[in-house]
Amino acid sequence: MGDVRIMSRRMVRPKSSTFRPPERQPETIHLTPWDLRMLIVDYNQKGVLLPKPPAAAAQGVVDRLASSLARALGRFFPLAGRLAVNDHGGSAGQTISLRCSNEGAEFVHAVAPGVTVADVTAPLCVPRVVWSFFPLNGVVGADAAAGSRPVLAAQVTELDDGVFVAMSVNHGVADGTTFWHLFNTWSEISRRSVNGDRECEISSPLPVFDRCVVPITVPFGKLEDIVGQRRRGYGQRPPVQECFVRFSGESVRNLVSKANAEMSGSGSGTTISSLQAVLAHLWRAVCRAWRLAPEEETRYVLQVGCRGRVDGVPATYSGNAAALAASDSTAGEILEKGLGRAAWLLNRAVASFDGARERAELEKWAREPSFAMPPEFVLGAGARRLLLTGSSPRFDVFGNDFGWGAPVAVRSGAGNKMGGKVTVYEGGRGCGAGSIALEVCLAPEALARLVADQEFMSATVP
Repeated sequence: MGDVRIMSRRMVRPKSSTFRPPERQPETIHLTPWDLRMLIVDYNQKGVLLPKPPAAAAQGVVDRLASSLARALGRFFPLAGRLAVNDHGGSAGQTISLRCSNEGAEFVHAVAPGVTVADVTAPLCVPRVVWSFFPLNGVVGADAAAGSRPVLAAQVTELDDGVFVAMSVNHGVADGTTFWHLFNTWSEISRRSVNGDRECEISSPLPVFDRCVVPITVPFGKLEDIVGQRRRGYGQRPPVQECFVRFSGESVRNLVSKANAEMSGSGSGTTISSLQAVLAHLWRAVCRAWRLAPEEETRYVLQVGCRGRVDGVPATYSGNAAALAASDSTAGEILEKGLGRAAWLLNRAVASFDGARERAELEKWAREPSFAMPPEFVLGAGARRLLLTGSSPRFDVFGNDFGWGAPVAVRSGAGNKMGGKVTVYEGGRGCGAGSIALEVCLAPEALARLVADQEFMSATVP
């Protein structure tokens, strides 16, 4: 498969227009504990694969995408800034903030000669060339605070018969909700620009940047200590491979019906959701792929969105607003007690989230700091085999038409890839309403067993 070649790099700065930014533009945004604990993970990397623009739209498409990104940054202007560190000296620690300096987001233009849309979408396992479609590979959030790296970068890669549009965003300043809010805004501005509507109002709501917090001192003498904690937490990651599987809306409904039917006689009164049913189906299959003995322990960690669950956090809040919930079990329980039981365990983990308790945890974070994937979820899990799911099927991925057609696929970059990581998306075209897609990372031998598992694969779209 062909190599990806970088053709150009530039800095894109916010451009004001009638795509209005917020009326009050802060100069500095103080990071919250939700933000700070994500500084030790890789940049969030997601992108969409688009058809090749027709001849009428192809001329100057890269420049138009850069221009529309500049206008999207007019709304999301803090993401054109830089992380700033205020060192208080010695053991006094540091405060880390997002400086709204308008220094710009990096914009990369690349080409991938010899790579086609089918090369990306046809294989069940994601080809490694996809990782080259993303900028800022191997960069963690704290690296941006230690130097002058941008907190946002975009890359447009031209394939033989398509275009891949990707973003990499510092996870210390934005979660998946903010990521896709910006991506949706960018695509809508681009689409309207192609159609000649350069200065009209758009439907994407304005982001809310108000953190309502005072600066928090990070209790480390040097910023590098944060990255060191991250490396100790993750250790040397073994090689992983990714598969991308989709569940049609009908298949999802069948899994939900089965899970709820199995639990109907338990007296739990629980209604299993679509995502819980699909993830329970995966949990059972991965336990088989790992060849776990019945007594071996396994843990499923879910990200729980805090918008709407924690008072004072609006739906369009821009930043990080997510917590973790976990469910523990033995492999025997997961495999022997059925889909409904596994789904019920996930349901209980999410239901246990308490907004008031989460606020209390945020308030004590400066005294007892912890960072993404804290020890109790990884190192303290002992011999447990861990699955971690992020993202959401509710994010609008396939609505990102930049002006010449809807995406044909979504993929992620190399960031935060480890065995047991699962990323959730909407199922996409041809899968029907309520469809769900999963990107599953496992060690190669375990992944080979997963995709050969007839019980698991029979529920997916061929």
